[in-house]
Amino acid sequence: MYRILIITGICLLCMVGVSSAQQRRGMDTVAVRAVIYGKDTIPSITLGIFEVVDRLPKRLRKERERWTRLRNAVYVTYPYAITAGRVLKDVNQELNKISSKKQRKAFLASKEQLLKKEFGDKLENLSVYQGKVLMKLIHRETGENCYEIVKELKGGFNARMYQTVAFFFGGNLKSEFNAQDDKDIEMIVQEIQLYNRFN
Repeated sequence: MYRILIITGICLLCMVGVSSAQQRRGMDTVAVRAVIYGKDTIPSITLGIFEVVDRLPKRLRKERERWTRLRNAVYVTYPYAITAGRVLKDVNQELNKISSKKQRKAFLASKEQLLKKEFGDKLENLSVYQGKVLMKLIHRETGENCYEIVKELKGGFNARMYQTVAFFFGGNLKSEFNAQDDKDIEMIVQEIQLYNRFN
């Protein structure tokens, strides 16, 4: 029993010595604010504010994915739709000045070559979904669907051929922009226009 008391006493002295040495070196102390409450001094730490949220329900995740995919597609394709509207307007103005069928055909061929050179690779890299969005945006910009544009510029046979190819890929050259059905696209376009106006 005497030995146990001596060993316990020695351990306590060692612990007090180590504790006081650490306090002298400042190793186990951290300066914090304190609040005095009555006779007590209570340490006070301010934590950053953050929200704890649960994962989105599956239907909201799907909606967010749909919206993000549509927004990305509109951002990628809208510049092409604006260019298509401008080019179509210029082509129509030039075609109104040309009366010869041969000259019209030569003009359209040269214009097509220029456009292929400038946009061919970029448009070929679009996904099928982006192509569908682009067709709606072209209708929004020009007032004509892609089938009508191809028919007017390249003839009815070519328009039907392109329509058949589009059909096999799940597209439709006759798809049109509808302000009611495509209000999400319109909202994203307005977002782009607002951004461009201020930048």
